[in-house]
Amino acid sequence: MIGRVTLAAVLTALALAPAPAQAAPSDSSVRWSVQPSSAKGPDGRDYIMRKAAAGERITDYVGITNLTQRPLTFNVYGTDAYNTEDGSFGLLAAAQQPTDLGSWIKLGAAKYTVPANTRLDVPFALTVPAGATPGDHAGGVIASISEEATDATGRTVLVDRRVAARVYVTVAGSVAPTLSIDRVRLEYAPSANPANGGDMTVTYLVHNTGNLRLSGIGQVRVTGPFGWELARTGAMAIPELLPGGSITVTEKIVGVQPTVRLSADVSVVPASFDRKLPAVSRATGVWAWPWALVAALGAALLYLIFRLVRRARRPKSLPHA
Repeated sequence: MIGRVTLAAVLTALALAPAPAQAAPSDSSVRWSVQPSSAKGPDGRDYIMRKAAAGERITDYVGITNLTQRPLTFNVYGTDAYNTEDGSFGLLAAAQQPTDLGSWIKLGAAKYTVPANTRLDVPFALTVPAGATPGDHAGGVIASISEEATDATGRTVLVDRRVAARVYVTVAGSVAPTLSIDRVRLEYAPSANPANGGDMTVTYLVHNTGNLRLSGIGQVRVTGPFGWELARTGAMAIPELLPGGSITVTEKIVGVQPTVRLSADVSVVPASFDRKLPAVSRATGVWAWPWALVAALGAALLYLIFRLVRRARRPKSLPHA
């Protein structure tokens, strides 16, 4: 597995929203944006999305706009994308070498200087390897500035501020859009007030096991014995997962009555661009003893036994003559 670091710990800014993405104004004197473009300027695209065959070479552009009053020099390069722990779209840290789409991107230079208040449309070539796997590949073209800053301890550190344009390439070939639920974990905590039921926490892992990026809608259904439905969650949006990406979803359901055995059925309906895909599901159970009811029944049983024993020990009265 490729080693990854949390981007927030490395970057002052990594903007990946629809074009144009802009650097966060932590330093108002240094601002720039990056967006999909053409040789004649921005063309209205939110992201760079292309289709290509294995071995094909395509060209495209990113527009880097200097929004400051002085020239700025940017490091410009391509890198790979991945899903962060919360399912967000992330890009490898600058020190990590790309092995997928990012390695297919070649620029004419490593650095570009953009005059004040000017946009530079930078061309890049993307060559799909002959052995590239069919399906979706994701990455980004980054324009970054490294600056010295002082941390809380007074030390001088190098801060890499990055802004990127997303790049998606779909390689021709057999596609298999597939999501799976790899595991489901249940926890049940009874309430101090038996009338309120208890809290159930359902945690499940959704994994994109296919070769197309997919999002979806998840839902949890809680049942008791004989399939008796006790609770059902609302629709949970599963963010877009890249091939191989995953996200752990946690749902808390309150007021679930303990019925000795509780089951949670998790289902996810994948969302596809051009077809309806079947839902995937997985279920597991947890013991949830109604201790208040057990205690009440136990007390009633003990009382009944006590009465029966006491009645059995009473002396029998003699019959009248």
